[in-house]
Formats: sequence, structure tokens, C-alpha cells
Amino acid sequence: MSLFSYHCKDYNGEVAELEFASWDKWELGLGATSLHKPGFGISIVAFCFGCEFPLKLLTFGKNCLFASVIQMGCCGCFGFSSPRKPRRSAGMGNHASQELLLDEELEDVDDCSYNGDFTETGHGDDGERKSPTKRSEEIILYRTQRGLICRQFPVKETHQLIRSEDENGNKMVNEYVREWKIGSGSYGKVVLYRSSVDGKHYAIKAFHKSHLLKLRVAPCETAMSDVLREVLIMKMLEHPNIVNLIEVIDDPTTDHFYMVLEYVEGKWVCDSELEENKARKYFRDIVSGLMYLHAHNIVHGDIKPDNLLVTAAGTVKIGDFSVSQVFEDENDELRRSPGTPVFTAPECCLGLTYGGKAADTWAVGVTLYCMVFGKYPFLGDTLQDTYDKIVNNPLDLPDQMNPMLKNLIEGILCKDPRERMTLEAVAEHPWFIGEEGPIPQYLCWCKRKKLQSEGSNGGMINHQAHTDDTD
Repeated sequence: MSLFSYHCKDYNGEVAELEFASWDKWELGLGATSLHKPGFGISIVAFCFGCEFPLKLLTFGKNCLFASVIQMGCCGCFGFSSPRKPRRSAGMGNHASQELLLDEELEDVDDCSYNGDFTETGHGDDGERKSPTKRSEEIILYRTQRGLICRQFPVKETHQLIRSEDENGNKMVNEYVREWKIGSGSYGKVVLYRSSVDGKHYAIKAFHKSHLLKLRVAPCETAMSDVLREVLIMKMLEHPNIVNLIEVIDDPTTDHFYMVLEYVEGKWVCDSELEENKARKYFRDIVSGLMYLHAHNIVHGDIKPDNLLVTAAGTVKIGDFSVSQVFEDENDELRRSPGTPVFTAPECCLGLTYGGKAADTWAVGVTLYCMVFGKYPFLGDTLQDTYDKIVNNPLDLPDQMNPMLKNLIEGILCKDPRERMTLEAVAEHPWFIGEEGPIPQYLCWCKRKKLQSEGSNGGMINHQAHTDDTD
């Protein structure tokens, strides 16, 4: 069985399947590997067999020659993207060649270029599949109509954009004054702004809609699908361990799209080995936030230290929902695995369907391992080597470590998702509880509304019963 199966279309509309049988050929293909497939034109489009992710393959002449490979967005199978620059993670990378297995973010959306338009290709029944974004829209619409959105105050939606400058020459987006770039998201830059109205700082994710629409992340989806899904999901959420979405600015007459987020003024959750008590404190916050997401049938899909921010008060908040999914019920089956390779669960490496919540839990376990040891539990020299180690290598933990912590990490990083600890079991583990006791049960807004409604109905029933007795 080939590792990669490509459905390609030439200029005459002929569809053919190209296959690679080994990772070595793929890696050589990043430089120059010939595929002798006569009759194909200058450009073809291929899909990764593992996650159906589209890649644009530049070719020359009548025979397919890989001059370069341009990835149309973010692909968890390969962990690289042409417009992105890999960011080194301090204290965790073992080799420079392993950077592609770690996190990469878009450096500057204003500098992104796109080489040519995407050509649709035949790909089995994929054209008939519903877009996950459409499913998310339907689910969220259903919840909205029934008052099940878990926010006391809705996200502000602004449909007029005014780009200007203040008296000091600083760029402005509506009421927000630009200060400096603070990072990058999956498809756009993140900039620190100060509101001229309330004086508070906000982190604003800036996108170009035309750029997002040209980036394919699946046969029936563009990067715009991911961004819109991120917005839809974040509109549902309100939790002390979740980064809060404040406002969405989307002017239909412009190419700009902005997400105004609360500014978390602290650092990443870790960039080196942490002291055990601090790791426990951070870990409790992560699990609390993720339990809230899972309770609302939301799978994050990319839990890792770079998506976990610590406030000045020491509270961890989960951010970046660009690859998250929302489900109608407990059925959290997924096929596409867009997360970061070194945090990928074993079942996701096999190219089969998997449970999103169990995969999130594995990623939490890898994150805990990183916090405690300052390195990754499974990391090879190549992507194939890393996946092989995730699937096959035993977990290596030192004998002299805290036995309760060792037991917890072994339970979370169990390769069989059916035997892996659930988050509920993690929250009851002795190491997790520590001296602080169980984490407080967060009464979210939708549960509060439900309890209030049940209380009102109960009061009406009691009142009716009292009236009947009186009669």
C-alpha cells in the first residue's frame, strides 16, 4: 500500500493517480524527484492519502518533475508550509532538521504570496462531503436558537472598517491603536492594539480574506473555512482558562478580517523544564479548560505549549482554535489530523479515523511531559521516524521521578486510546489533586441558565400544587 495517493488532473481534464511507496521518495521530492507520468501539463494538484490535504506540485514539460512543492495551508501530516518560517522551541528540539516536526506559524500575512490559483481535481466522493465548517455552522445555529451558547454577553460584530492613524502617526483599526506585532497565528499575524475607548490592550489577529480563500486545507475547504470555524466556536465559549473573543471586524467592502481577543500579557506555558509544583498548577488549568471544551462537544485539535498562554497572575489560557471542531453529540470521530506532529496521538498517525477527545488528551499528556522534562517524549530525525516512535516506542521515564507523576504520565500517554486515561480520571488522580484539592467545578453560563430554568419550572410546579391544595 502506498503512503501517498495523488489524484491529478492535466489540462485535458484527464484524471490519473500517482503514488509514492516510501517516505524517502517524498523527502527527495522536496528537492527534485522525477515522476514519469506522460502527458501532464505544467501544474498538477495532489492530495495526501493520509489526511486528503491538497498540495500543489509544480511540474515542467510532458513528464512530471518536482521543481518544488507548495503547500496550500497547514498540514499535520508534514508539518511545514511554504509561506511559513519554523520557530525554534527553546530547550526542546534535538536537531535542527527536526524543526519541521515542531510548530510553524505564518510570519506576516502582509508578506504572504500565492503562486497561481488552485485547480479543483477529482477525488472520489470528497466533493459530496459536507464541509466541517458547514456542520459547525449548523450545530452552532441549532444551539443559538435554543439559547445554548455558553456566553453571558455575545461577541461584538462590526461590519464597518476604518483604517486610519492617530495624532502620533500610529496605525488604527477602528478604535484600536496599533502598538507592535506580538506573534503569528495559523494564517495571520497577531498584533497588540490599545483601545482608545477603554484604554485596555487587545491581541488582534489580522487576516487577508483573499489569501485565506486561496489556501486549500482539504478538497472542499479553504483556510477561510478554518478561520470562520474558529470564530464560530469562540463565539460559544466563556471560561477562565480559555482566551476570550471580544469582537469580530468583517467589512464586506474590504479584504481585511480581524479577530479582537483578550490580551494575555504573560508568556508561553513553558519553554524549558518547569518545577513540579508549577507544572501541576499549569496542568490543572489546562485540564480545566479542556474539560470545559469537551463538555460542550468541542475538540481543540492542537493542544501544545505554544497555544497555552500564562497571564501575569499565573493563570493558563487555551488559545488558537483554528483547527478545532464542534460536534452534535458524543460522537467525536475525525479523519483529518491537522495538529502538530510531535503532539499527535498514535491512532492519528495511522491515517484512520480516531476520537478527537482522546487525541486531545494525548496532546495534554505530551504537554505535561514537556513541562516536566523540557523535551518531547517521541521525536525522530524525520517525520516518519517521529511517527514510528509515537506508535511503537515505549515511553521512557526515569525511575527516580515522583511515582505518582510517573503513574499519571503513563496513564495519559497510553498508546491504546481505549485504555488511555480520560480527563475526568486525570482530574481525580492524586498527583493532579495535590495539596490544593480537586479543581473547582466551573458552573458555565449555559448550565446556569439551565438550572435557573429548571428552578423556575420547579417553582411554578410547587406553586400550582399549593394552589390545588388550597382549592
